[in-house]
Amino acid sequence: MLQLKYNINYLECGTDEAGRGCLAGPVTAAAVILKDSFKHKLLNDSKQLTEKDRTSLKSLIEKEAVCFGVSHVMMDEIDKINILNASILGMHRSIEQLEPVPEHIAVDGNRFKPYKNIPYACLVKGDARFLNIAAASVLAKTYRDAFMVKIHEEYPMYNWKQNKGYPTREHRNAIRKYGVTKYHRTSFKLLPEQFALKF
Repeated sequence: MLQLKYNINYLECGTDEAGRGCLAGPVTAAAVILKDSFKHKLLNDSKQLTEKDRTSLKSLIEKEAVCFGVSHVMMDEIDKINILNASILGMHRSIEQLEPVPEHIAVDGNRFKPYKNIPYACLVKGDARFLNIAAASVLAKTYRDAFMVKIHEEYPMYNWKQNKGYPTREHRNAIRKYGVTKYHRTSFKLLPEQFALKF
């Protein structure tokens, strides 16, 4: 069973992102403040849950949370400021939507930048340790997946509804065949470089 939050003495939000390693689509972040009474056996790191469980947990979190925020950082911004900065920017934008304002921020991972002088803790694998970060990971993942399913209709040949923009063999083969779209991150290495060995 995951702990509710990292710092029990403060009104704390958990924050996480989804889609950092993708070749296409936004990086999506979420921030969540849960009630102190919140408990759920199933809630965990979104990567460990089925799509069906994530969908039902999304509704529950949105209904039960004190507040939540979700933010997409689009491809052009990712290309300008790099994926790490874009991930942190997404978290900041999500936290900005919270009312009441958190007194402490629990961040999944090991990198963050200060937000409005609110104290924070970076927690490696935090989404598998704390319910508020797990809740943020579920919202980030479900909102991003919905975005990828939507843009799949525009460019079905990349099969984004299935691969969600991750660098699968199928996705890379589609890039080779059809080229890049406005949804691809041009700053990323979209195809592995081919080295010809000369003897």
